[in-house]
Amino acid sequence: MNQLKVRDRTRTIQLFHALSDETRLQLLELLTDGEQCVCDLTDTLKTGQSRLSFHLKTLKDAGLLSDRRDGRWVYYALNQEVIEELDELIKGLKSKAHTAPRQTRPCD
Repeated sequence: MNQLKVRDRTRTIQLFHALSDETRLQLLELLTDGEQCVCDLTDTLKTGQSRLSFHLKTLKDAGLLSDRRDGRWVYYALNQEVIEELDELIKGLKSKAHTAPRQTRPCD
């Protein structure tokens, strides 16, 4: 039976944690249109900057976002390499689900 390596499992937990919040999913959706300033994200989501900063930090710590500073503003964008990593992770889970042998012994 193939199991995720501990490092891979830890990474998977980090990614899924980052995706486990509605606000963070909304941020990712907004950023599919391209880079956006934190001020625009705050306005679009109609939320406070401190709350938004918490969610942006979670996504950035997971590597899902990159940022750049321009003067006093910070711009965020999706990190395509990590989006691809996530895609490969899902594909791997999907392929394992199709090829995993079915348990034939009865449960106790």
